Amino acid sequence: MANNPKYYIVEASALPEVFLKVAEAKRLLSTGEASTVNDATRMTDISRSAFYKYRDAVLPFQNMMTGRIITFQLLLQDEPGILSSLLTSFADRRANIITINSIVPTNGCAVVTISAETMDLTITLEDLLRELRQTRGVIKAEILAG
Repeated sequence: MANNPKYYIVEASALPEVFLKVAEAKRLLSTGEASTVNDATRMTDISRSAFYKYRDAVLPFQNMMTGRIITFQLLLQDEPGILSSLLTSFADRRANIITINSIVPTNGCAVVTISAETMDLTITLEDLLRELRQTRGVIKAEILAG
C-alpha cells in the first residue's frame, strides 16, 4: 500500500481526533505559531510519536473551486534528461508548473520539489503520481502538500 497510496475525502467530524490534532500541529508549524514539533504537539495535546506516525498521511483539503496547487517531492537519479521527462509528463497532463526547486545532487541523487496548479489535470492526481513514480530515473515520488 505504501507504493500506491489511495486518497479519500472525509468530512472532519468522521475522523479520529488524533488526525485532526496532527493537521492542527502541522498548521501551527507551517505558520510559525509553533517553532518545534515538541511545541506543536504540546499545543495540540498529542504525543510526538502520534504526530510522526501520521504526519505524512494527514493532509488538509483545500477548496478545489479556487484551484489546486499540489507540491510534489521527488528523489531523482542525477542523470541528464530525467527532470526534462518529468516536466514533459506534467505538461502532457495539463499540470501548470508554478515552482521547481532542486537541492544540489549528492551520491548520485537529487531531491526536487515541484509545485503545480492541477485544476485542468487530464488524469487523476493518483494516476499522475503513479506515472511520475514509473518514470525512468525516479527513485521516489510523493505529494508533499496540497
